Amino acid sequence: MKIRKAKSFLLLACILLLTNLTYADDDGVTVETEEDTSDSSAANDLSYESPYADPAKFYFADHFDDSEQFASKWIKSQAKKDDTADEIAKYDGEWDVELPKRPLLPNDLGLVLKSKAKHAAIASRLNRPFVFSDKPLVVQYEVNLQDGQECGGSYIKLLSSGKETTDLKQFRDKTPYTIMFGPDKCGNDIKLHFIFRHVNPINGTITEKHCRKAKDRLDDPFKDKQPHLYQLVVRPDNTYVIRVDHKIINEGSLFTEFTPPVNPPKEIDDPTDFKPENWDEREKIPDPDANKPDDWNEDEPPQIPDPSASKPEGWLDDVEEMIPDPNAEKPADWDVEMDGEWEAPLIANPACEKAVGCGLWKAPMVSNPNYKGKWRAPLIDNPNYQGKWAPRKIPNPDFFEDKNPFKMTTIAAIGIELWSMSSDILFDNLIIVDDETLARDWAAQTYDLKRKLIDREAETVVSRVMKFTNENPWMWAVLLVVVGLPLAIFIYLACSKSTASPTARAK
Repeated sequence: MKIRKAKSFLLLACILLLTNLTYADDDGVTVETEEDTSDSSAANDLSYESPYADPAKFYFADHFDDSEQFASKWIKSQAKKDDTADEIAKYDGEWDVELPKRPLLPNDLGLVLKSKAKHAAIASRLNRPFVFSDKPLVVQYEVNLQDGQECGGSYIKLLSSGKETTDLKQFRDKTPYTIMFGPDKCGNDIKLHFIFRHVNPINGTITEKHCRKAKDRLDDPFKDKQPHLYQLVVRPDNTYVIRVDHKIINEGSLFTEFTPPVNPPKEIDDPTDFKPENWDEREKIPDPDANKPDDWNEDEPPQIPDPSASKPEGWLDDVEEMIPDPNAEKPADWDVEMDGEWEAPLIANPACEKAVGCGLWKAPMVSNPNYKGKWRAPLIDNPNYQGKWAPRKIPNPDFFEDKNPFKMTTIAAIGIELWSMSSDILFDNLIIVDDETLARDWAAQTYDLKRKLIDREAETVVSRVMKFTNENPWMWAVLLVVVGLPLAIFIYLACSKSTASPTARAK
């Protein structure tokens, strides 16, 4: 009876603790851990208002919460792709501003690509052009692949200033851009693009410079159907940083981390220099003085029948291992002219089941001790070796040295031009600034709120208890009294009963 009461008390204490415990989150807001109140409490705690973007500080900003503003701010492309079949050449992908499929913050809308397997393009002009001078370029936006992604991109393009970007209705794949940035995936090939178009200071030609891949793969954003924050920072000291969800996943120099490199080599191979016909690149050659030994027999096989093996007693030489199935019958529709003479299928001979073996006996094969293989002369150093030939170097006629590749072409607009096999790709909170602090503050008012809600929903009751206990050490004393003490009593009573005398147990 005592043990039953102790068990009941322990169970009741744990239930009361886990279902009624409250804790304060990072914002000092009290949240109950009861399952039926956590969602509503979290939604009330993290109130959302569309962030304000000061035009004097933001080159571009859009939270997409104002559908009327969106209609006047963004321009859908009416162009067609070149060298593409007419039925798919038109940019007729459908764009809309709407709530995400899984709303997190009230009235938080996003730009959604509704269609799939269609070319889609949309663009908007900056508040003022971004000129690469003495301040960094900071680009930041959210993407939520609401249906996941198997093949397609969700990157953006920062369009170059010039006559080809004056009419954004003609925005297409060949519209000049300064930077392309964002995630892309097709099958197992996952990328986070950072491409900038570099202008040759000598002849004005333009070359795309592709950033090396990050060391770690970014699989989760393509399958977890949650919002993710992408940020690119390009600095006047010719360095860059790429962050995903505030974590640095790639960084380096514009000079060294791009293919092809910004600056070409000073020297190149002479295209008119060819290897002489008598140039000997062989480091080793067969010894010309070596002769095959007289006893070297190349005809010996690598394996021979084991000469020490003998046929086991009871081996049935005259009995076949396989015999025609005596129960098989020729199919009624068998056509001799079409199918040939019918033969019953072969089956294992029942007479061999208990015998040592049946059929023609052969000794097992073993390695041939006399086998040497084909004779080859041993190798010696080549006395005529001239080394590995390489063409001579000449000055690169196209050499130049750009000491400041950060000075890229001025950005006039921002565009999204995609082909995707997934629909409902949601873009949100897209900004261009020259101050990383502004970008962090903007994220704090938008993405970070969503992340807190998602993290709260993922928390279990036990993890909430542990989090609150770690943040409030005095809670360990409460746990010790409420949980530890009843547990100690239970163990004591159990042990007392088990050590009772045989007479007591008999009673």
